[in-house]
Amino acid sequence: MPKLKDKLNPLAILHLERYSTKTKVLALIGICVLLTVLLFVFLLRDLPSPTKLAGSNQPQSTNIYDRNGTLLYSFYEGRDQTYIPLSQIPKIAQEATISIEDREFYHHGAIDIRGIGRAIVSIILHHRIEGGSTITQQLVKNSLLSSEQTITRKVKEAILSFATEILYPKDKILELYLNEIPYGGTVYGIEAASETFFGKHAKDLTLAQAALLAGLPESPTQLSPFGAHPELAKQRQLLVLQAMQEEGYITKAQQASAAAEPLQYKDISKAIQAPHFVFYVKDYLDNKYGEKMVEQGGLNVTTSLDLNIQDFAQTTVASEIAKLKGYHVTNGAALVTRPGTGEVLAMVGSKDYFDQDIDGNVNLTTSRRQPGSSIKPINYAVGLMKGYTAATPFVDEPICFPGGPDGKQYCPMNYDFGWHGVQPMRYALGNSFNIPAVKMLELNGIDSMLATASAMGITTLTDANRYGLALTLGSGEVMMTDMNTAYGVFANSGYRIDLHPVLKITDRNGKVLESYTPPPSPIFGKQVLPSGVTFIISSMLSDNGARLIDFGSNSSLVVKGHTVAAKTGTTNDFKDNWTFGYTKDFVVGTWVGNNDDTPMGSIASGITGAAPIWNKIFTYLLQDKPNEPFVQPPSVIQKSICALSGLLPDPANPCQTRFEYFIKGTEPTKIEQLKQNVAIDTTTNDLAKPGQTVNVQMKDESVLTDPTGDKYCLSCPHPTPSPTPGQ
Repeated sequence: MPKLKDKLNPLAILHLERYSTKTKVLALIGICVLLTVLLFVFLLRDLPSPTKLAGSNQPQSTNIYDRNGTLLYSFYEGRDQTYIPLSQIPKIAQEATISIEDREFYHHGAIDIRGIGRAIVSIILHHRIEGGSTITQQLVKNSLLSSEQTITRKVKEAILSFATEILYPKDKILELYLNEIPYGGTVYGIEAASETFFGKHAKDLTLAQAALLAGLPESPTQLSPFGAHPELAKQRQLLVLQAMQEEGYITKAQQASAAAEPLQYKDISKAIQAPHFVFYVKDYLDNKYGEKMVEQGGLNVTTSLDLNIQDFAQTTVASEIAKLKGYHVTNGAALVTRPGTGEVLAMVGSKDYFDQDIDGNVNLTTSRRQPGSSIKPINYAVGLMKGYTAATPFVDEPICFPGGPDGKQYCPMNYDFGWHGVQPMRYALGNSFNIPAVKMLELNGIDSMLATASAMGITTLTDANRYGLALTLGSGEVMMTDMNTAYGVFANSGYRIDLHPVLKITDRNGKVLESYTPPPSPIFGKQVLPSGVTFIISSMLSDNGARLIDFGSNSSLVVKGHTVAAKTGTTNDFKDNWTFGYTKDFVVGTWVGNNDDTPMGSIASGITGAAPIWNKIFTYLLQDKPNEPFVQPPSVIQKSICALSGLLPDPANPCQTRFEYFIKGTEPTKIEQLKQNVAIDTTTNDLAKPGQTVNVQMKDESVLTDPTGDKYCLSCPHPTPSPTPGQ
């Protein structure tokens, strides 16, 4: 059978061959188009969107600052990054980056063909490496793609770079780049880099510092000034300055000046400042905003901490603990607060946060410890509210009380193991005698003291059955933070203001999430004690003459030139040693001891342990400040009374007198008449015991009876107790 071609004429055959060739070309073009489409589909199927470059959507660090804007620490998950607008990045930092990374940034598109050519020429002719990628390409590579060197990645980079240039103006691309580029380790963005290397905000960078940072992104690890070859960072900085001069951004004189400027780097050992306080604040943030928000949300937290006071307190604690090595004292803590506002000015949780041998990371200002006698002022405040006075006398002699926590008799001892006869409340508190304090609690009732302590801010004394009368000697555990709040009530004339470690929190967009405006006066707090009670407590605690027996005239409780209320406390087992004190502007609490609860050895009292730390901190706080005595409220009057009995003098039988403060209505109205016909033990020449019939003689003696019914013969001979440093 003949073929079709054989039947056609030559012209038809020519047309047929032309048609076949056209078909083949079209088919080939179609295949090429199809392959191109398939290639783009393959490349674009997992291509990230350039809209993800918007920095406000990226995880960002939460920054904790002191009250003056000094960075204490940054919390972050994966990368330390704080996004800031271009307006907060100084021009010199922008120009330094452009000069070294992409000189024609504002004059080319996504890809700079001429820049690639210049890079090749620079490498061949000048043996100087110059990057060919634009800032846009680097932004895309670092933020949206991996760093793998493949054709596929380069194609994706080009596509995304063009898309980015379409979506964003040049200023926004530069802003994104300066916030996204890595500067070494977990540090991303110029703000985090500025804080890490120089301890300042990016807006405060000098020309020399900006040039140093601009040079790091090329090779952050190798060029790091904290790395193995810090000299490379300096060499790179000089190249940046040269590039800036060549581009006309700076003069030769500015270049030379910046090159010669010494670079003072942040001490990397201070990567976290005030660590116990920082984590105290983090707990607050975690509880309120959640851990994810804290580690990724880009919060900016301005705290109440004053880093100058913090550093002084930290140094003081460390140096004083070093002096106590021979006493088996390994640790100390201090807390400085403003009573009228609740602001935490310093929090030293241990002598050294990083000392693992003493568990230095444990925060002793928030740990539960027994307060010793430092809790006594609360007990005596209850007594004043119940009508007892600073002149109320207590008989300080051996005594036992029934029904202790273990069901046995409770027989307290004084710290010096001696007895001191009749002691008015002022001197009983000032010298921290234990017997009068226990008697005061017996009169007040444990429930009353617990209720008052709770109202004043003590949150840990919750089980009345645990403590017994030893509560007033510190048998319950408290936290220093709570004790500072409670002592703040005394300083605030009865008003309680809780601690406020945070002044302001803003989110990543600058929106204020919370702000604390300190009250102009403590009266904006909650009144939990009458002002008359707090004034008399303050008067007793600041009366150096009232503590002479146990502390002497020149103890560490005296802040020269200033009226400061102070109280020490040492537990019976010598595990905890405290000093608390206050003025109207400051409350300072200090502690020394051992985290492992081993007793301190041979330490006499608060005046040789916690008090020297307390004194140095208070002296620092009050330097160059005028003395401000506690202000007597209208509810308090002063009267002349008999020194021991607290009664009015008898003109016919004069007594030794002194002045004392009284809340109106509690002042004495009776005249002192102490002579009584009483039974005297002829062997001791003291009062006979109840029911005694042998060796008894009736005599007229001056006898004082305290509020518990205990009698003391003032005119009988008694041995004088020898003074011992007090607690």
